Amino acid sequence: MRQTALGFVKNFLKCGLTGWCIEILFTAGGALRRRDMTLKGSTSLWMFPIYGCAAVFGPIGRLLHRKSPWFRGFTYMSLIFSAEYLTGRLLRRRSLCPWDYGKSRWHIGRVIRLDYAPCWFAAGLLFERLVSDPAPAARLRDAKRQPELLLCQKIPRSNPPL
Repeated sequence: MRQTALGFVKNFLKCGLTGWCIEILFTAGGALRRRDMTLKGSTSLWMFPIYGCAAVFGPIGRLLHRKSPWFRGFTYMSLIFSAEYLTGRLLRRRSLCPWDYGKSRWHIGRVIRLDYAPCWFAAGLLFERLVSDPAPAARLRDAKRQPELLLCQKIPRSNPPL
């Protein structure tokens, strides 16, 4: 099924909100490591459209659906790093970048951290699952449970009947 504009907008909103929530939890985890029991998490309004861009993982996921989770995860991780670098550099030029990884020894250009690779790997697979169409998987699962469902479906013929 091709993704419609409305479907893309819904996925954009889902990814934006999910990204915000994950970032708040992640930054609150940093407060916990510092023993700050207020557990304040934070994010920026700029992050919503950046996380929302993960909606493109829907069409990409359909292209990669036969590949292993390792391949898909590395692909998504690479895309996330690329988007983070590009948006970070763009926002930094305008003094609007809400993050600065300059204190990390694993940073590139102060806008990405290579030690976050496992997090982005997992986030990519999470976003893929969030925006994927569950209907084909559900139909296949139901067909495995009830093979007679396959018999009841119309099968298109390549040649018309004589």
